[in-house]
Amino acid sequence: MTPSLGHSAARGAMMTLGAQAAKMVLQLLSVVILSRLLTPHDYGLIAIVLVIIGIGEIFRDFGLTSASVQAPELSDGQRDNLFWINVAIGVILAVLMFCSAWPVHLLMHEPDLIGIVQVLSVVLLINGVTTQYRAQLMRALRFHAMAVIDIVAAVLALGSAIVSALAGAGYWALVIQQIVNSLTLLVGAALAGRWLPRWYSRRHPVGHFMRFGWNMVASSLASYAGNQVDTVLVGARFGTTALGLYNRAYQLISSSFNQIRSPLSSVAIPVMSRVQADLRRFDSFVISGQLALGFGLGIPLALVAGLADPVVRIALGDQWLAATPLLRFFCGSSMMTSLAFVGYWVYVSRGLAHQLFRYSMVALVIRVACVVAGSFLGMTGVAAGVLAGPLLTWTLSWIWLSRITPIPVRALWLGGARVLILTCTITAVSWATSHRLDANPWLLLLAGSATGLVAGCLFLVLPVYRRDARSLVGFLRLMVTRQKAGPGPTEPRPTATSGAEDHDRR
Repeated sequence: MTPSLGHSAARGAMMTLGAQAAKMVLQLLSVVILSRLLTPHDYGLIAIVLVIIGIGEIFRDFGLTSASVQAPELSDGQRDNLFWINVAIGVILAVLMFCSAWPVHLLMHEPDLIGIVQVLSVVLLINGVTTQYRAQLMRALRFHAMAVIDIVAAVLALGSAIVSALAGAGYWALVIQQIVNSLTLLVGAALAGRWLPRWYSRRHPVGHFMRFGWNMVASSLASYAGNQVDTVLVGARFGTTALGLYNRAYQLISSSFNQIRSPLSSVAIPVMSRVQADLRRFDSFVISGQLALGFGLGIPLALVAGLADPVVRIALGDQWLAATPLLRFFCGSSMMTSLAFVGYWVYVSRGLAHQLFRYSMVALVIRVACVVAGSFLGMTGVAAGVLAGPLLTWTLSWIWLSRITPIPVRALWLGGARVLILTCTITAVSWATSHRLDANPWLLLLAGSATGLVAGCLFLVLPVYRRDARSLVGFLRLMVTRQKAGPGPTEPRPTATSGAEDHDRR
């Protein structure tokens, strides 16, 4: 008897979340330790180079990971051809990035950037070789293997960076961290994949994969440009030291929580692709996904927003206190992004890459306008613009998507509203607690967290929140229990208030 797809999704989510929880701990250790060994200038230099790598990563993948995972059928020959295409793209991009070192130096007036850009260009080549190995692990739902690989890579990368920083390597410690991480991911994926690609053959056409991938590239570029406009703006207007401060706050929140949202796509997209023809089952995954992201990420984000001052003191040190207001804005931005992230899964799982690109361009214009307008108020204004963007586009995203494909619009709006009401309450209560007490940062963190969580638990007196809680608990049980043979597959069911069974489709 085939195992339940819902159980596979839940177990996969558990593996992925477990790995990402470990990576978030490592990320926090990286921030806490390396921020005390390196300077804001060091982080500012790496932040500039990572923008370049990020652009290269979009082209390096070329949307072929999503294309191969989403495809109903994929032959061995097509898989091999996609491997060589990703490798070729990685080689070209590595050369282009190496040559871009001098223009980047002239633009930013930082001679150290030349060596950093040239050395880190090898990351694009390494990741090009890794692409299809990772894609095939995702397609096979081998989430446990991917989780182990990710944790090992993060541990080795952080360890190498700490050792290098202690040895006085300065910003080169961050360069080494990036390279070790990419190499470990490649070795781990290749060993887990257990396949050697054959030579490229025209007998196995991949044109439709390339067309799908191109639309994904265009959408990703629009999204990435919107996500990086603040980094470029801060670096250009306020310098690398200010950028290092901004980047540390961003890494502490947005980057950390992105490490949960993005890898969860490796679970959600292949599962949703398999059930896309069954609207009832598909709706249940969409609704459960938003609730899981909203409550699962929203509650810790709400606590960090309310307790930003003690969090910065503990994680970064008193010399980074200027990052406190930035941290609060990034928490809000990450919250709104989490609520809308399920829409991305819908686009990809249903093969709506072209429509995703069109929406991404609209969202890009809104975000850039918000960030540029905020930049006239300094770095804090930029961070406020980062929050304003997803606040404006959250409602737009569901309206846009509902005109293209059937989705449970009413249920998603109501579910998101419930998440926002609860998380805003937690933020207000934890903030009020920390500002009424005069204690060391650790006591403020504990007291604020306790009162904030108690305030959140009080919402359980409302039936609608109890139903949400039961839905999430049921999903958690699927994660931690082994699948038993039965008469047929079962999926996570929407709550009575989710409206999945009787919602009005647009």
